Amino acid sequence: MAFTSFPGPGLRTLILLTVLSASVQSNFLNDDDPYQPMTSDQTVAVGGTVTLTCQVQESDNSSLQWSNTAQQTLYFGEKRALRDNRIQLHRSTSTLLSITIGEVQLSDEGEYTCSIFTMPVRTARATVTVLGVPGKPQISGFEDAVQEGGELTLTCTSSGSKPPAMLRWYRGQEELQGRQEEAKSSPDEPTYTVISELTLTASRDDDNVMIACAVDHPSLSPGDKRTEQPLRVLFTPNVNIQPESDLPREGEKFHLQCMGNGNPEPMSFSWEKKDGGDLPPLAKVDGSFLRFEALNKSDNGVYICQADNGIGKSQGEYTLLVQDASDNAADPTAMSTSSGVDHAVIGGVVAVIVFILLCLLIVLGRYLIRHKGTYLTHEAKGSDDAPDADTAIINAEGGHSGAEDKKEYFI
Repeated sequence: MAFTSFPGPGLRTLILLTVLSASVQSNFLNDDDPYQPMTSDQTVAVGGTVTLTCQVQESDNSSLQWSNTAQQTLYFGEKRALRDNRIQLHRSTSTLLSITIGEVQLSDEGEYTCSIFTMPVRTARATVTVLGVPGKPQISGFEDAVQEGGELTLTCTSSGSKPPAMLRWYRGQEELQGRQEEAKSSPDEPTYTVISELTLTASRDDDNVMIACAVDHPSLSPGDKRTEQPLRVLFTPNVNIQPESDLPREGEKFHLQCMGNGNPEPMSFSWEKKDGGDLPPLAKVDGSFLRFEALNKSDNGVYICQADNGIGKSQGEYTLLVQDASDNAADPTAMSTSSGVDHAVIGGVVAVIVFILLCLLIVLGRYLIRHKGTYLTHEAKGSDDAPDADTAIINAEGGHSGAEDKKEYFI
């Protein structure tokens, strides 16, 4: 750190007295001395700000002074003694002197001295430790994908740490053990470059898994500097055959699809019937599909699909069992659906029949009531002048007008 002091004989004399006084300070002072300055050590990261505080229990109007590692006076009481704008007065009283140093550099590390000019001069020292902040880690070794079962060596590098940083490896959330080396950058720059290597045996489960390198250092919070990259693993496909339907029926169209999950995805497929049998005449290979134009009982058997992605070949099997076209018993879904429809139709028909019967009963009842009243009325009219029942019935059927004529006749 470069400093420029004010010229002036008074200040130079004061600094000289400070240095001489510090060299003859008393060894018999103890912690109970109320004039003994008290300080504390500080740790700060490069670029940060450190606060240095010096205080005494009592004051005899003597001034407190802060000096740097080169014994240059920084502040004497409230007076600035060094032309360095990074150094500022924080607080000054008769018993306390506090200053701050901003934008701390590695060269600021060392012992700082607080003095009080009593007789004899009393001093206290504070050690400032400056941490070199490590750079973001860099990972190499991901240039090419690795095949399943192969070994992969990754290298993580971080520079600028002081003390040396610790590098940690992670696969997802799982921490892995690497091999770490340290290398000092240069004699002029007391920082370290740290290197860690990680060797992995790749499996298909590692494909697209994030591999991370994180820096562990006192100047950083956990997770502050971390680099991660996905791992690419090449592996043979897993083959699974998917049918178009779970109940293939005779006479229907039908297909099987060969699903191959691999890295890279398979581009070549081949179909065959197990035990060396030829594919049925109406079965056609269409890439990953095996299509049947019209199923037949003779199509029953085990079908094999083989998928190739250039890394390797894998195969899967499917057993085809063709159902009778008229066999609905094998389809409980169809049975329940048909049964539900039949019950609905029957219920509707019954409801209509009941409604019609009710309407007929109502109409018939009204008809009977109306005609019964008419019969009684006519019978009553015929019995008015009839000497017996037969005559009353005759008169009731239409003889009313005749009775009127009869009446007119006797008149």
